[in-house]
Amino acid sequence: MAGLTHFDAAGAAQMVDVSGKPDTARLAIARGWVAMRPETLALVTEGTAAKGDVLGVARLAGIMAAKRTADLIPLCHPLALSKVAVDLAPDVPAGRVGIEAQVRTTGPTGVEMEALTAVSVAALTVYDMLKAVDRSMVIGDIRLVLKEGGKSGRFESGE
Repeated sequence: MAGLTHFDAAGAAQMVDVSGKPDTARLAIARGWVAMRPETLALVTEGTAAKGDVLGVARLAGIMAAKRTADLIPLCHPLALSKVAVDLAPDVPAGRVGIEAQVRTTGPTGVEMEALTAVSVAALTVYDMLKAVDRSMVIGDIRLVLKEGGKSGRFESGE
């Protein structure tokens, strides 16, 4: 298990000790989407979904989820986040809602999991708000597209 920092020498799960790492500016951007039928997407774009403002509620859910990542992912550190922005945009030609989360902090560990969690929960919220009219929606392609800061430096997915 060499190189996997969430395991000790015996293979047991452990929280990584970041106490000796310097604070640096950290950024992570994640993306994903929720595909749906055209008539379902029309409810989103026209603002006529029965449960209300789908994109606004999903944005707030994503922000709240980023702040609670350490409560959801067992070995994540609780972090003081400097910024969480979640953007949702209907893409009518593709038949989906695109989701992007940007998370920033200054600290000893990165915010990739917070960005991924924000996108995931925003997508689940879109599904929840529209499931009464379209249970065939598909949540997909949730991935990290950019990470900056820390010892490993910059990562870009090339997207």
